[in-house]
Amino acid sequence: MVLLSQRLLQFTNWFTPQNVILLDTPTAANEIAFMLGGEWDECNSVVLNKCDETAINTAASLIQAQWCYAGAEVTYLTRLTANELLQRYQAGERNFTNANLRGVTITSNKLTAINLSWAKLSGSTLWETNLSYADLTAADFIDADLSRANLSRTTLTMCHLTRANLSQANLKGANLYRACLKDADLTQADLTGANLTLADLTGANLSHAKLTLANLAATKVVETELAKAELF
Repeated sequence: MVLLSQRLLQFTNWFTPQNVILLDTPTAANEIAFMLGGEWDECNSVVLNKCDETAINTAASLIQAQWCYAGAEVTYLTRLTANELLQRYQAGERNFTNANLRGVTITSNKLTAINLSWAKLSGSTLWETNLSYADLTAADFIDADLSRANLSRTTLTMCHLTRANLSQANLKGANLYRACLKDADLTQADLTGANLTLADLTGANLSHAKLTLANLAATKVVETELAKAELF
């Protein structure tokens, strides 16, 4: 536990958006860390004291790997298909940080505890998918269909959910801190105990939604439909 805390402290001290890179596989990340004298997090990330893009590109080319900066707006990683994601998940892989999954269709599947932070999932179809306990920090779900999805206890901090379909979704205990839910459809969604602090619900439809015990501190509610929503 002490060692883990020390590693997290080191990671925090070194972290800037410019010196953390993501590789397409943990193996590639380990090799890049060795080649460039970086710190491997035992997943897909490498912390570098200095990011020399020429050196990174050269090293990545040698091992036929692809990389991008953590949280990059434009991902450089190979686009994953639905089948590839499911196969790798079933094989035990959980870290798909920054994955490009735009427009995929994955329905009625179990993806519990998956890490899709910073992933690109705009226009995707994920209805009835079990994403409970997943890490979806800052993921892009703009125009995505998450109707009837299980998102209980899921981390959706700073998630982009503009115009997303979350009707009848299970969001019990979900963390939606600073999430953008503009014009999202949350009809009959269950947000019991969810954290919506500083979330943007402008134009969202929450009719018949359950918001009992939800944290709505500083939540932006402008032209939001709350007809017959359970607030207490």
